[in-house]
Amino acid sequence: MTDYIVISDAETLVSAARTLAQGVGPAAVDVERASGFRYSQRAYLVQVFRRGAGVFLFDPPAIGDFTALADAIGAEEWVLHAASQDLPSLRELGLEPSSIFDTELAARLLGHERVGLGAVVEDTLGVTLAKAHSASDWSTRPLPQAWLEYAALDVEHLVDVRDVLVAELAEQGKTAFAEEEFRAVLERVPKPPREEPWRRLSGLHTVRGRRSLAVARSLWEAREEYAQEQDVSPGRLVPDRSLVAAVLADPATKQDLAKLREFTGRASRSELDRWWAAIERGRSDRILPTERGPGGDSLPPPRAWPDRNPEADARLKAARPLVEQLAEQLRMPTENLLTPELLRRVAWSPPAVVTAASVGDALLELGARRWQIDQTAQGIADAFVSSVQALSEAVEDGS
Repeated sequence: MTDYIVISDAETLVSAARTLAQGVGPAAVDVERASGFRYSQRAYLVQVFRRGAGVFLFDPPAIGDFTALADAIGAEEWVLHAASQDLPSLRELGLEPSSIFDTELAARLLGHERVGLGAVVEDTLGVTLAKAHSASDWSTRPLPQAWLEYAALDVEHLVDVRDVLVAELAEQGKTAFAEEEFRAVLERVPKPPREEPWRRLSGLHTVRGRRSLAVARSLWEAREEYAQEQDVSPGRLVPDRSLVAAVLADPATKQDLAKLREFTGRASRSELDRWWAAIERGRSDRILPTERGPGGDSLPPPRAWPDRNPEADARLKAARPLVEQLAEQLRMPTENLLTPELLRRVAWSPPAVVTAASVGDALLELGARRWQIDQTAQGIADAFVSSVQALSEAVEDGS
């Protein structure tokens, strides 16, 4: 087994960057985080491979400044797997690619049945990767050699995988599709923070009453503040189910909270004063949350459409199987041809005059890519028109 060294100082980083700059072709890049262990999504290991240079492993917390690496490979194409997951962590380090090739996304567009990194490497190269450490705590120091070998192999084969997928894309006539998708991933604007993130508390649907919801909100906020302060995943301090159990139990005293068997977690007792103070704050809060969260611009569930908007229901039912059929013909998942959300939105609020061009404009405004519009707009427009005609005839017939 190769002994891998983790680069943890600026001087060695500069030397590695110089070697990578002299390499050939795209740079394979991957990130290891400590999701489920730490509060942040920061990178705890960055792996880079380039032909003619080899594999390099970098320790971001120890290094801090990655300017030398950014200068060395920033202008090259970066090969990543599931790029949307890694780009935010890389950007925190000042590592920003000018172009990318996403092997997971390419595999989806090509219709591969399995799109995890190990599966794609096996399907394209016949190489089996062990995924034993994918969910490990990468903030651990020092990192075990077995983990480092796993991390190195994540990038060592990635450029070869890219080359195979490039050929497959060309063979299926999907090169332009992929290029547009990669560009969209690279240019995607981060979603704004949720208006009321505490409503994502698992099990909150069992809580009834605005005052009880205020207590749940206060507990969630207290846990979030402490988790951020300690840089620990909130669920490792006190799980969601324990917070909800405390709300439902409605303890009369701090001692009653301490006796609650369902109130578990590594910080459930050591920070008991914190949680009791949060409960008391929620009980005295003058601004109570509504029973339901802010709807924003969310649509009703499709099952409610027949009563709420029969014409939209008819449009959706006519267009959905057509999009599914087109996706099958193109040998890709339906959601990669056109997400169900986009189809629902254009079915709910179609253009005043339905044509392929107007449907395409509506989809473009909603965020669809040009290639998706080229493949689907005409069929969707035809389905919308025929659905309205069918609905009108049904009404006239009294059915």
